[in-house]
Amino acid sequence: MATDTLKSTTGASGATSGLRRVLLDNGALTALIVLVIAMSALSGDFLTTDNLLNVGVQAAVTAVLAFGVTFVIVSAGIDLSVGSVAALSATVLAWAATSEGVPVPIAVLLAVVTGIACGLVNGFLISYGKLPPFIATLAMLSVGRGLSLVISQGSPIAFPSSVSHLGDTLGGWLPVPVLVMVAMGLVTAFILGRTYLGRSMYAIGGNEEAARLSGLRVKKQKLAIYALSGLFAAAAGIVLASRLSSAQPQAAQGYELDAIAAVVIGGASLAGGTGKASGTLIGALILAVLRNGLNLLSVSAFWQQVVIGVVIALAVLLDTVRRKSGATVAPAGASGGGDRRKQALTYVVAAVVATAIVGATSLLHNGSSSATNQKVGLSLSTLNNPFFVQIRAGAQAEAKKLGVDLTVTDAQNDASQQANQLENFTSSGLGAIIVNPVDSDATGPAARAVNKSGIPLVAVDRSVNNADTATLVASDNTLGGRLAAKALAEKLGGTGTIVVLQGQAGTSASRERGAGFTEGLKAYPGIKVVARQPADWDRTKGLDVMTNLLQANPGINGVFAENDEMALGAIKALGGKAGTSVQVIGFDGTPDGLKAVADGSLYASVAQQPKELGRIAVQNALRVAEGKGVEKAVMVPVKVVTKENVAAFGG
Repeated sequence: MATDTLKSTTGASGATSGLRRVLLDNGALTALIVLVIAMSALSGDFLTTDNLLNVGVQAAVTAVLAFGVTFVIVSAGIDLSVGSVAALSATVLAWAATSEGVPVPIAVLLAVVTGIACGLVNGFLISYGKLPPFIATLAMLSVGRGLSLVISQGSPIAFPSSVSHLGDTLGGWLPVPVLVMVAMGLVTAFILGRTYLGRSMYAIGGNEEAARLSGLRVKKQKLAIYALSGLFAAAAGIVLASRLSSAQPQAAQGYELDAIAAVVIGGASLAGGTGKASGTLIGALILAVLRNGLNLLSVSAFWQQVVIGVVIALAVLLDTVRRKSGATVAPAGASGGGDRRKQALTYVVAAVVATAIVGATSLLHNGSSSATNQKVGLSLSTLNNPFFVQIRAGAQAEAKKLGVDLTVTDAQNDASQQANQLENFTSSGLGAIIVNPVDSDATGPAARAVNKSGIPLVAVDRSVNNADTATLVASDNTLGGRLAAKALAEKLGGTGTIVVLQGQAGTSASRERGAGFTEGLKAYPGIKVVARQPADWDRTKGLDVMTNLLQANPGINGVFAENDEMALGAIKALGGKAGTSVQVIGFDGTPDGLKAVADGSLYASVAQQPKELGRIAVQNALRVAEGKGVEKAVMVPVKVVTKENVAAFGG
């Protein structure tokens, strides 16, 4: 009996130890399974075919970028430039094919060559210039983004239709970006596990000096490694632009951090020497599942950033625990056939277990249609700007009044992220969707997918091009620009020199406001614009840019800022001149802007009544969700608010 008990205990202990070993050896896979199970249990909309395909599409660009970064990190390097290189490559393709009339295959080749060239420059600066990888690639981040803006002149460029099919689906259901992601993953696995270059990456990452002493041509290998990273960045840029049907000069901002996070979450070490393609893919899927699931659960856009950061830290912590426990990640191709079979079996078992548990948890949602309130989704271009915060406030107040279940997301001025959010909304069984486009053209493809789903779409503040919207609730930005020009010119008596602080390059709001202002100034030939500089809608940048402009143009009489935040920064730079010798006009009518108008430091603000925009958008969304008719366009009047009428302005 004692012997039987001992055997039983030993067996149980062995099984527990084996399970613990499997979990530790596959930390990223374990984290992904736990996330999928949790999201399936918490949201009945997560475990649907359409939503799972959404997750794949949303992971594709990050994964392709991350595959390229895997080569660099395995060799103990870092590449911060991949996001900018992706945007530059896509811009080169669109510019060459449309503006220059280059045949599309050659334009695609030019885009790929651009990515490789950027990678080679990085590799040369690191290998032969002895620059730290962080500095060299940080410089390329700035150069790539700047060249993208120069080539595009800050405006999106339509993508060739033949290449835009990369953002479509095969057979009406299988997304091409997912196929590209899988293909690039297989290429990455082959390079790491089956080529001399792949083995060189592990050798350099493990001990660069030992690799050099063993006869490895480290400098040339690094050139090839960074060139590969640039090639993969170009591929990611083409896929991203295909999804948006346009090359956005500001696209893929911050994607380099997501790519690095995916590689590290997947088990690679920033110290080099470890990493594999499958781990990187799992890391990218973890990030995509997180963002998708948090959208479906209506988690605040601000809290989403906190949650994602915590999960990244926990994933890396799990990897640290695994390493301390003695588990190691074998370099790709270094394990024997038995180890590969064991790893494949682990993945199969994990998939079966996940499917079983997910299937069980999904039963919790069957028949639980407790939606008593109408559900509406609102995707805002950004919540890092008081104007859009006011739109949200107006929308939430009206939703509460009408009993509408409103979910608000923040696209962070990223057209691709907004496309992801619209895709998530279509999987959530919403009655209507409200979108405040990052860019009118780039939002088009995702909006057309919403149209196909049959969910009514309402646009607020900016229109959506090449898609059907039930209604547009907006102010006229171009008219507002003309009114600003008239008010400033009349205040200056028809003569003077002024500067213009522009919004983020490439955004439709900046283009429209700037065009309206330029058009309005034509009636006042005595007013001369001596400088136009972007300050990216930001108060701090408005302060810095205005300070610099004053050095070159100390005698200016007026400033037009395309939003109140930049105007408030300009006022800070002007000091006592603001409202006396220099007149400043802003745009939006935000609370801080109106306060500055009341105290006289800001001469005027072209107020759009953002709370009213949000309120009317929710009203119209509820009407179309209930099948009622609405006007095709609802224009909320813009108004020049000065010290004389600010007290009567309700916002």
